[in-house]
Amino acid sequence: MRQAIGGNWLQRLRQAVDEIMAAPASTASDYRSERGGGRFFSDFFMWRRSESIDRFARCPEIVELAAKFMNADEVFLFYDHLLVKEPGTSQPTPIHQDLPYWPLSGEQIISVWVPLDPVTVDSGAVHYVSGSHRWGTVFAPQAFSNDSTYSQQYAEMDLMPPPDADEIQTKHRSIYWDTQPGDVVLHHPLTLHYAPGNSTASVRRRAIAFRYVGSDARYQDRAGHFLTNPNLASILAQIDLRDGAPLRGAMFPRVWPP
Repeated sequence: MRQAIGGNWLQRLRQAVDEIMAAPASTASDYRSERGGGRFFSDFFMWRRSESIDRFARCPEIVELAAKFMNADEVFLFYDHLLVKEPGTSQPTPIHQDLPYWPLSGEQIISVWVPLDPVTVDSGAVHYVSGSHRWGTVFAPQAFSNDSTYSQQYAEMDLMPPPDADEIQTKHRSIYWDTQPGDVVLHHPLTLHYAPGNSTASVRRRAIAFRYVGSDARYQDRAGHFLTNPNLASILAQIDLRDGAPLRGAMFPRVWPP
């Protein structure tokens, strides 16, 4: 969606991201490449400590889009996810689907990817495998770095790995968009996607993905989901959900209707 967000929001979000990166919380991660160089920074649930991100996650321009594409009468914020690739970052984002990382079931689940800088293939544009959300396959999650504490846990899950890069290139069609600040990309949680590193010398790639759910989404308590990450311990203590329960309460606020 081209130019779905106004300029005032973008400046507020950039400032919030830079403040978060300057003083990382326990939820943050720095993914390092074996080849070195750059910085691939990630953080979650920032709306809990940033007023700007909290307010943006509820703004009508975004949540109405989520409601429309999910065909949902109500929309709830699942979480926000910051992904920053600084210039010279060689670390790619592995081929993956979002849903296998999440303790969720249901049809009304969506990601809204919000770039805060101009994004091209050289700076790390996200590539999507066209139609892969309709394959009917849930693939095993992939660790974002070799030293991830979840690498072994993911390897033990009873799911087949996603196709590798060679298979994607020869058997499937992947698409990407050059985006400008103000554009957003929405995708299904079973869409396979990946991104190269940021090979530019001076262009940052800051982006926040906002994850939303509708009324049919349910908490699915299972091994290996990302909320088992010990870095999220301070947040886990505030989540009290039983298997099969809808996502409600202070941790998953209703954002639509406003």
